[in-house]
Amino acid sequence: MAVGLAVGLFLIVLVLIIAQPRGLSIGWTALGGALVALLLGIVSWPNVVTVVGIVWDATLTFVAVILISLILDAVGFFEWSALHMIRLARGHGIRLFLLLGVLGALVAMFFANDGAALILTPIVYEQAKALKLDPKATLALIMASGFIADTTSLPLVVSNLVNIVSAGYFHLGFGSYALRMVPVDAVALVASLGVLYLFYRRSLPTTASTAAVPAPASAIKDPRVFRAAWIVLGLLLLGYFASQFVHWPVAIFAGGAAVGLLVIAHRSPVVTIPPLIRNAPWKIVVFSIGMYVVVFGLRNVGLTHLLGTVLTALAAHGDFVGIVGTGVVGALLSSVMNNMPTVLINALAIHDAAVRPALHIAMAYANVVGCDLGPKFTPIGSLATLLWLHVLERRGVSITWGYYVRVGITLTVPVLLITLAALWGWSQVLG
Repeated sequence: MAVGLAVGLFLIVLVLIIAQPRGLSIGWTALGGALVALLLGIVSWPNVVTVVGIVWDATLTFVAVILISLILDAVGFFEWSALHMIRLARGHGIRLFLLLGVLGALVAMFFANDGAALILTPIVYEQAKALKLDPKATLALIMASGFIADTTSLPLVVSNLVNIVSAGYFHLGFGSYALRMVPVDAVALVASLGVLYLFYRRSLPTTASTAAVPAPASAIKDPRVFRAAWIVLGLLLLGYFASQFVHWPVAIFAGGAAVGLLVIAHRSPVVTIPPLIRNAPWKIVVFSIGMYVVVFGLRNVGLTHLLGTVLTALAAHGDFVGIVGTGVVGALLSSVMNNMPTVLINALAIHDAAVRPALHIAMAYANVVGCDLGPKFTPIGSLATLLWLHVLERRGVSITWGYYVRVGITLTVPVLLITLAALWGWSQVLG
């Protein structure tokens, strides 16, 4: 009876979150699901306290990073970066594709995958129009931007909300996480660019005239805030690494940087603070708490423990199978039920897996890889992808679910396996 209630509630909440009927907010849906779980006795108030302890740092950090991204976008930071890459390409189509891919990876690294997908993709689209690229070449660059945003969101704790949640749950310090994942992300970037090139090589332009492309400096809408942002970002990066040594939540440093930029930009003619704050993803805070309370219901009825036995069985065949298997499980679950609930379901299962501590940590990183890359299989794999498709549709670029799934599976499978193999190899080096 309890298992049926927990699974049924989880599925109903998941469907409503993905479908969002009549614009129903994902935050209200998740919160409603959490209240129903409490009323049905599937979870308890101590469970709620546990969930808040797990996700508060992750969600507030994410909100702060997106706020920083919105301010930088308003002052032209990302357009300035894209124009520099276009100039560096010097009219060479393949070089343009590679440089925009590297830019996407850097934006995902420091400003989260959502920032890379939702802010950089429209810029790439507009610049493709300025370059007078044909529709096939434009679609190739847009798909590459969306794909790179997720597949290269591994390197830092702040590169993806999934990373922040996992780091908080398994107590992974910022520096330790970066040491483990930056090399793995480099492999993911090379693999992503490789498969994207092979898939779209006939669509990519051989040349791209940059005569109509403006100078990068023309993109800067507020030089004062633009210059100050570099100082704030430098201090923020130092704060991130310091967080591991002073044992402070990452949200304190990210929040401090966001507040600092807001103060600097409050007199800017191009940054309107009130709507910017309103447009920050506050609903993610409510969504994360509510959704994870619902997920805890699955844990309370023993389903995550059952998944833990599956992971234990995989690990019994050796570290390679344990690491790759954990990542594949995370990817498959993310593709069908979204990566946000998946990351915690798998984290709880890893916690229950009967493996040695070092393999526990390696499997935690494999879960990050699976939940970062798995959403590329289907449009419902992440909320950011659904919003990304909506943003493109508003610009007249229609990507059907059938096309997305076909491309997603073709591209993601090799990148996922190569990245997980790299994680295993680097884990052996680090011991």
